[in-house]
Amino acid sequence: MKNAEDLKDIARLFLKLGIIGFGGPAAHISMMQEEVVTKRKWLTQQHFLDLIGATNLIPDSNSTEMAIHIGREKAGWKGLLIAGICFIFPAVFITGIFAWLYKKYGLLPEVQPFVYGIKPAIIAVILGAIFPLAKKSVKSVRLAVLGIIVLVGSLLQYNEIFLLFGTGILAVLIFFIQNKNSDGLKNLIPVISLQHYGNDILSAANIKLFLIFLKVGAILYGSGYVLFAFLDAELVSEGLISRKQLIDAIAVGQFTPGPVFSSVTFIGYQINGFTGAVVSTIGIFLPSFLFVALLNPLVKKMRNSKIFSIFLDAVNVASVAIIISVCINMGMDTITDWRTSLIAVVCVALSFWYRKINSALIVLAGSGMGYLLTFI
Repeated sequence: MKNAEDLKDIARLFLKLGIIGFGGPAAHISMMQEEVVTKRKWLTQQHFLDLIGATNLIPDSNSTEMAIHIGREKAGWKGLLIAGICFIFPAVFITGIFAWLYKKYGLLPEVQPFVYGIKPAIIAVILGAIFPLAKKSVKSVRLAVLGIIVLVGSLLQYNEIFLLFGTGILAVLIFFIQNKNSDGLKNLIPVISLQHYGNDILSAANIKLFLIFLKVGAILYGSGYVLFAFLDAELVSEGLISRKQLIDAIAVGQFTPGPVFSSVTFIGYQINGFTGAVVSTIGIFLPSFLFVALLNPLVKKMRNSKIFSIFLDAVNVASVAIIISVCINMGMDTITDWRTSLIAVVCVALSFWYRKINSALIVLAGSGMGYLLTFI
């Protein structure tokens, strides 16, 4: 009975986050932190931070993978599936509607006035959530220095995965240099032991789409801009879609809630209708479920291993630094006039002074302010 209630709680939470989750992975993870650590206390701050660090080490959609991790922690394999599906579904459904409108009418509805205020509000939400995570992750002067190095490297646009793995490996090397007689290598051993559409959905075009997006989901690290580059090479250069269609697809993924990877639903629909959208969506998100299913049982073992604990602490502080870097870059791109500056200041004040306020309300407030201020 308790497991059934847990599954219902997971479904309600991640459907809600899927509907209100504007702003990309950093914002989504911030909202999850508020919901599952601060409000519901499903996870400790430290374990949530460990899951962020572990998630950043694997490809595909980080926010989707965090949802899947949380579901797995709360209710096992059923929770893993329900959390992931419920978080993805709203984005895919909304993107599917836009895909249908686009194919039918050849244009997208005007949403810019509302998006204008959402972005500064999202920066405030991320900062409000990352502050306690930053305090928890910086456990020593060494980790603080590593975090600053990663922040600078991220701002200079060095590859994120190199920064994450490099920081973890560097921390372990420093440990071995300082503890030459340590038997820490022995700690590695426990962790390393690791009907309408029936015919059409298996068409050659859909199989090709599925394999393309499965490959992208299995190897892609980074943001929606990296996704754009991958899809430009895989789809535009092959003549499957035009560059304008790709740009519009990424735009839809950016201004709709949930993971930006829902852009592929839009693309799949343009290429092969409803079934193209279905197989593309399954292809891009399937690696997230597989990676988390394999990685999740190892996270606690990593924390219990001396060497991997050092590695994980360094990766955690690097993850926080990269999220701060994302905030800085978002701020430079977004806060460009007095209106966006005012929205950002008000939303940051709300985030820090009223810690119990729901992040969704801050996003809605930013959207409303953005809409009203466009009339001034």
